[in-house]
Parts: sequence; C-alpha cells; structure tokens
Amino acid sequence: MMLSGLGMGVVFDSYRVVSNELRFPRWWLPLLDIIYWMAAAVVVFRVLYASNNGEVRAYVFLGLAVGVIVYYWLLSKPIVVLVKWLILAIGTLITFILRLFDIIIVKPILLLYKIVKVILGFGTALTIFLLKIVVQLVRPLWLLLFWLLRPITRPLGRWLAPYWNRMRFEERLGKLVSAFARGWNRWFRREKH
Repeated sequence: MMLSGLGMGVVFDSYRVVSNELRFPRWWLPLLDIIYWMAAAVVVFRVLYASNNGEVRAYVFLGLAVGVIVYYWLLSKPIVVLVKWLILAIGTLITFILRLFDIIIVKPILLLYKIVKVILGFGTALTIFLLKIVVQLVRPLWLLLFWLLRPITRPLGRWLAPYWNRMRFEERLGKLVSAFARGWNRWFRREKH
C-alpha cells in the first residue's frame, strides 16, 4: 500500500505538470481529475486484491497515506523536474524530426518541382521559338500553294459559306485560342512574379 501511495503521488505530479506544460483548457481539468482518480482506485484495488484478497483494513489507508506523504516529502521535486525535462526532450525530439523531414523530404520535392517547372518552361519557350522559325520558313510554300489552289478554293468557299457561317467556326476557334492563352499566361506569368 505504501508503494501504491508512492505511485499515486508520482502519477498525480506527472499529470499535474503535463497539464500545466501542455496548457490544457480549464474545462478539461475536472474530467482529467475524474479519470485519474478512477484509474488510481482501480490500481489500488488490484494491488489490494493481489496482496490480501481485497480485505479493507485500517492499515490499508495508513499505508496509502504514508506512501503519499513520503513521496511528497522526498520525491516530489525531483519527479517534477524529471517530468519537465522529459516534456522538453520530447518536444525537442519532435522538432528535430519535423525539421529532418522538411530537409530530407519536403525541400527536395519542392526543388525537384521547381526544376521540372523551369525545364518545362524552357522547353515550351524553345518549342514555340522553333515553331515560329519553321512557320516563317514554310510560309512562302503555303502562299505558293494557296495561289495555285485559288481557282479551286473560290467556288468551294462560295458553296460552303452558308454552312460555315451557321457553324460559327471562326468565333469558336477564337474563344478556344483566347482561353488557351489566358490559361498559359496564368500558369507561367504568375510564377515569375
């Protein structure tokens, strides 16, 4: 019973320090107190049942009281210091693990993302530049081809003009090109700022 009293003192001081250090909301404290006293009662009853088949005598309460008094007289301050040190050590360890996670996993992923984005942006710009050069080089051939096909395309254009106007193909193509250009500008211009 003296050991049970010592254990109750250790657990109570530890609980008190943890609740103060972690700054639990005030409305949690009565609930946590009830849980502590219920757990202490169960443990003391189990020890009492194992030691003398659950017989409650005056020396049981005396042993508990002596254990708690000895704990608060000799061990309370070192236990409080130890629990505070453990809380600080665990907090430092968690901070170290989070920083290590950031350095080993998050930062390389962000760096890889930025590198891929730069490569894709450079590749896109290079592709557009080469496409413009190819268009400028092929333009005379297109002009020649249009000039050669003009006798065929004029009557065909007159014949297809009513259908063409009904479909509003040019208007739809213009909307599609402007939507693509807005998306392109939003994606690449935003990152430069």
